[in-house]
Amino acid sequence: MSRSLWISTDQKKLAWEYNISESSKAPQIPSLSRMAVSSGHHLFLLFFLFSLFSISSLAAEEECTTRPPRGRSFGFTMSGCNKTLTENQQKVLQSKTTVLLVPLLYLVAFIVGLPANLLAFWVLLFRTKKFPSTILLINLTSCDLLLLLLLPFRIVYHFQGNDWYFGEPFCRLVIALFYGNMYGSILCLTLIAVDRYVALVHPFGAKTLRSQKTSVYMSLAVWAMVLVAAAPLLASQQSHLLNKPSITTCHDALPKSEQKSYFLPYFATLFFLCFLLPLLVVLFCYCAVLRTLVAAGSRYSHAVKVTILILVVFVGCFLPSNVLLLMHYSASYLLENMSEKGDALYMPYMISLALSTFNSCLDPFIFYYVSEDFREKARKVLCLSSDSYESPSSGNQVSYSSGTSRSKVTLLSSSSRTTGDLDREPVRS
Repeated sequence: MSRSLWISTDQKKLAWEYNISESSKAPQIPSLSRMAVSSGHHLFLLFFLFSLFSISSLAAEEECTTRPPRGRSFGFTMSGCNKTLTENQQKVLQSKTTVLLVPLLYLVAFIVGLPANLLAFWVLLFRTKKFPSTILLINLTSCDLLLLLLLPFRIVYHFQGNDWYFGEPFCRLVIALFYGNMYGSILCLTLIAVDRYVALVHPFGAKTLRSQKTSVYMSLAVWAMVLVAAAPLLASQQSHLLNKPSITTCHDALPKSEQKSYFLPYFATLFFLCFLLPLLVVLFCYCAVLRTLVAAGSRYSHAVKVTILILVVFVGCFLPSNVLLLMHYSASYLLENMSEKGDALYMPYMISLALSTFNSCLDPFIFYYVSEDFREKARKVLCLSSDSYESPSSGNQVSYSSGTSRSKVTLLSSSSRTTGDLDREPVRS
């Protein structure tokens, strides 16, 4: 995702367990577990080195006589080397919404999300048995953590009146990692949805389709896609020193050169491949899961509620910003008076983008803290329980009763154990 307001310039061209049916007797593969734990971090290190290499060859601030970067942005006028926004654009960029509300939203997400994800990451990494779903959850938490760690820079930027103090190279790195990890979270959530669909709707094929090896490879693919998605943002100049107002923007005011031939196809591709397609997959998987759980009866009413909650949070956090992004570029490219129509969507997009980061602070509560076993492990980590640590063996489970039977729907493990009929026959769709 990327946000912007359009600029005109005379310069030329310059990028988710309630599994109830996988045998916990599946052999463990230590080497693959270690690969799973570190795969995301290795790829992130690769991306970081790639970022440093890319930005080291670029000037921190390009002269006005050099070719402008391809971009998406606010419209400013050029007079020699002076870049000036219109009066309306200045009001938007300096409004209380952009310099107060937006950074406050980021601040709330950071304060709530960082400790929650750090605790979840620790429990998943050291206190939870490494089932295939655990590997996916570790990668999701990694994406969320990396995204949240970038928020302080954006908070300072917005609180300072959208004035960037950290230089062009770091602006590129922050923007590329911010959007890359956001799309990474979407892709990880999609893989988790597929994993739970297979485990619940197709339990007899789950042993074959779900494995540590598959989870590792899929996680590697996600990080590779993050690299590809973020590279164009890293390769183009993101910060610009404006004459009026006298600020240095980061990603908020960029040249308009060759937008139609480059950035519209780029962002349209991101929208369809990294959001719309994953959204359709998530909707299909969780609707199938809901149908299966409802058919199983009231024993799974809690699991039904959790599934609905996941869908609401996913759609509510990511749909508005992605739709506004596509509308913003489409309006700016295809409609007349594009400056006014494109800029009109900029403030709503900034708010929706800030709200989308709330997904990163809500993920731990949805996927982990609804589990009683996970909460117990978290209390032990926080030294709030005097019980000694027990080696993880059965994963995290949520238990609830229906009549004389007691069923357990797992959130992190891959096993299903119930008393009664469910012991003998898995749930079928």
